[in-house]
Amino acid sequence: MKNGMNWKQAITSAMVLAAVIAISAPQATAVEMKGMLKSKEVKALVANAKTPADHMKLARHFNAMAEKHEAEALEHEALAVEYTRNPRMGSSKTPMSPNSAEHCKYFAEHCRKAAKEMRAMAAAHEAMAREIGK
Repeated sequence: MKNGMNWKQAITSAMVLAAVIAISAPQATAVEMKGMLKSKEVKALVANAKTPADHMKLARHFNAMAEKHEAEALEHEALAVEYTRNPRMGSSKTPMSPNSAEHCKYFAEHCRKAAKEMRAMAAAHEAMAREIGK
């Protein structure tokens, strides 16, 4: 019976993980569509931004990147909770394997830091746009 309960927990946890991924994937796609630029566009704007509009494009891009990183952080936090609830799903022998709570916690923190940096970049470009617009 005990093994049956573990399998039930594993199946429940797997279903929750699948739901988290399914729910967060469309949100990440929507975020990417709103204001994100292609790498080539970002490089060109960073090298040549002269107008308030140029800097506001960059600000929107960096804010969209921050939203994407924040969504990824939430996804990793949810995964960490599930792996903590059911350590048999993740490998306890290799704590930083892709399917372990420690791995997910690490990447959630990494994504939060990246989001904070992206917000700072956006604020800097907003300030540049205001300064040029004076």
